[in-house]
Amino acid sequence: MGRRIYVVTHPEATHHVDGLVGGWHDSDLTARGARHAAAIGRALGDVLAGRGAEVFSSDLLRARRTAEAVAAALNTAPVLDERLREKSYGVAEGRPQSWLDARFIPPPVTGDRMSHDEGIPGAETKGEFAARIYSAVDEILSRPAQDIVIVTHGFALTYVITDWLGVPIAHAGRAGFTAAPGSITTLAEDDYFHNRQVSVLADVSHLAGDTAAATDRPAGGGRALPG
Repeated sequence: MGRRIYVVTHPEATHHVDGLVGGWHDSDLTARGARHAAAIGRALGDVLAGRGAEVFSSDLLRARRTAEAVAAALNTAPVLDERLREKSYGVAEGRPQSWLDARFIPPPVTGDRMSHDEGIPGAETKGEFAARIYSAVDEILSRPAQDIVIVTHGFALTYVITDWLGVPIAHAGRAGFTAAPGSITTLAEDDYFHNRQVSVLADVSHLAGDTAAATDRPAGGGRALPG
C-alpha cells in the first residue's frame, strides 16, 4: 500500500465567522467547527484505527482542538509543532479583514514572489512561511510511521503539498491548493517506485452535507483563502 499522509485543515473557527484576520491569531473552533472536528476524527478512525498512525498539529488552538479529536479516535496523542501554524500576518492578526485588505500589497505577476513584502509590519513573506512548513514536514517524514496525520491551516496546506512533491521553495511561488475548512487531503507514496502523488485533494465528504464552512478572505480583493 505504501505510505499515506492525511493533511487536515482545521474546521470553522471564530475568526472566520467574526470576519477577522487569522494567521497566528489564536481563535478557537466554533460549535460547528467542533462538530466537524469530531466528524474528521470518525472518518480517519474508520481508515486508520489500529494502524499505529501518528498525529502532528499546529499548536494554535483551532488546530490543536481538531488534532485532539483525531488523536482520540486513533488512541494516541497529538504532537504540537508551532512550525505548522498558518502564515503570520503580523500586526493585522485579529483585526477586521477589511483593515488588512486596505493595506495589503499583492505579489508581482512575474519575478520573485516568495520574498515579496506584502506591506504589513511583522508579517512573514511566503518564503519564510514555506521554509518553516518545509522544516516541520521534512522532520515528520523522517519518522518511520507509514500513516501520518498532519493538522494545519488552509494556506499552510499548499506548502505541505509542495514539500511532499519535492518542489523547491524558490519554485513554489505560484503554487496554490484551495481547501475548505475541515477538509482531508491524502498524500500517497507507493512502496516500489516511491513516487508521490496527491491522491485526494480537500475531501469534505465526511462532513455529510454541512460543508458551507466560512473561509478567511486574503488581503486585497476579498478572494477566498482558508486559514
